[in-house]
Amino acid sequence: MKVSQNASLKSYNTFGIDVKAKTLISVRSIGELVSVLKKNYAEDLFILGGGSNMLLTQNVDATVVHIDIKGVEVIRETEEFVFVKANAGENWHEFVLYTLQQNWGGLENLSLIPGNVGTSPIQNIGAYGVELKDHFISCDAIDIQTLEIINFTAEECEFDYRNSIFKNKAKGKYIITNVIFKLRKTNHTLLTNYGAINEALNEMGVADPSIRDISKAVIKIRQQKLPDPKELGNSGSFFKNPVITEKEFEILKNQFPEIPNYPVGQNSVKIPAGWLIDKAGLKGYREGDAGVHKNQALVLVNYGEATGEEILDLAHKVQAEIRAKFKIHLEPEVNII
Repeated sequence: MKVSQNASLKSYNTFGIDVKAKTLISVRSIGELVSVLKKNYAEDLFILGGGSNMLLTQNVDATVVHIDIKGVEVIRETEEFVFVKANAGENWHEFVLYTLQQNWGGLENLSLIPGNVGTSPIQNIGAYGVELKDHFISCDAIDIQTLEIINFTAEECEFDYRNSIFKNKAKGKYIITNVIFKLRKTNHTLLTNYGAINEALNEMGVADPSIRDISKAVIKIRQQKLPDPKELGNSGSFFKNPVITEKEFEILKNQFPEIPNYPVGQNSVKIPAGWLIDKAGLKGYREGDAGVHKNQALVLVNYGEATGEEILDLAHKVQAEIRAKFKIHLEPEVNII
């Protein structure tokens, strides 16, 4: 366990925002976490994972608990499937690569998503036609008040598009300590029709792709479009892709015949937020060190010394422009702190 006072959180958030925490405690086991919760039960706590899905706009006047619990293990397996548990502090992308090394299929389309395993169910992370919920079995979480370990099934997590119970009625009540996934050992199902995966595979000269080829294609696409947080502060996709009614979509299609779209259910359509922002002329837009990325308009970036407030002001400008041009509200995907 490591404890620091008045600690900078710049290296703990992918935007690279330099704010301070009153107290920063890094825990590396469930025992350490329980000890910290017992000692600080009456205080405000701020739970920090990989720092990839948040925008810090102010100093954190609370005890920040950094979850750094590592470990991966197989729970059970059959001829077709493996059930693997990953602890909350595991880096998400490194975990995906590990599963691919074992030839376990399912998470390859989720390669190179920033963050840690423990925060992945909160957001129900997703990319290229796959969501975490598609391979999620359950997660363990500590009740912050009672210190009881609760197991949440997929149904109990109430997963939705970039959403879960942990972002709503259970927000701030639990700390996820591990996640169990069901992955396929044989007869892998390859999803290549979403986005530019097929195009990337063709460029790679791959006609009969494996799950590792899919991962490499996804990494290739993301690296071309998305900046590396280690080089340019960002939190990946800043906004959710809006879902509108078919009636609203038909009106937009009359104005913008080329608008990309993806059916959702029977009466709804998902529109790529990045396309909307690009169409509004904001790709590459910059105010000081806060900007819209030049290659992927869905990503807001910190060019160096932007504050969280400046990034948030830029986000509000983007929302206003999209609302004015398309009559669509863009909802942030990141948590604003």
